[in-house]
Amino acid sequence: MDKTLIAENSGALFMRYRYEQGKVSGWELASGLAAYLRYKIGILDIRAWTEDAMLQFAGESERALTREAQALFDEWVAPTIYPEAVELVRHHLDSGHVVVIVSGATKYVVKPLAARLGVKHILYTRLEVERGRFTGRVVEPICFEEGKIYWLQQLVDEQRIDLAKSWFYTDSVTDLPLLELVGHPVVVNPDPRLYRVAARRHWPVRFFTPPDRARIPARVEPRADAAAAGGGAPERGRY
Repeated sequence: MDKTLIAENSGALFMRYRYEQGKVSGWELASGLAAYLRYKIGILDIRAWTEDAMLQFAGESERALTREAQALFDEWVAPTIYPEAVELVRHHLDSGHVVVIVSGATKYVVKPLAARLGVKHILYTRLEVERGRFTGRVVEPICFEEGKIYWLQQLVDEQRIDLAKSWFYTDSVTDLPLLELVGHPVVVNPDPRLYRVAARRHWPVRFFTPPDRARIPARVEPRADAAAAGGGAPERGRY
């Protein structure tokens, strides 16, 4: 999702948004941004960091966070959607493909983007909720590396998707296991390590132009009765 559908890191945007709302301290903001930098250079233990970071939501109302995330999307995320990504999603929807956004973010960040793009299927990191409030615990596995494959496999079985006829788009080398699963791997705005892998394997590489932040892209309306596209765009298997 990040740097593939949108030009920013959604987690970093969320931290900055919460800081401006007075919900996190300057130290917490700096710590979150430092974690993002460690992630980019491949030295962050993403599982341990996710478990620790989600503790901040313990006791918070799920409904309130949903409203907050929608406001974040409308004000900060929507203007960063790549126009090329909008067209690419529309192409897969119009082709009748099952389109899926697969992201390590939570549904509170992913769902508004999926709604804007007209994508029906989303896979994301799940937070435990009891009686409408977050416990601070993460539902395992988190949607990252092999965890993405775990959650995707359930959708693949449910939708009878043929991965050999599917596309997957990503910017990160951490998604290499998913790129290797599909018949049509496509690298978008890749990090240096993924770019080297793509060049070696002769995978297509695309570079999207950051959007005009003053313009929020129009909602994608599929012109056919299509199921969903996204952080990977699996095609419904033909049997």
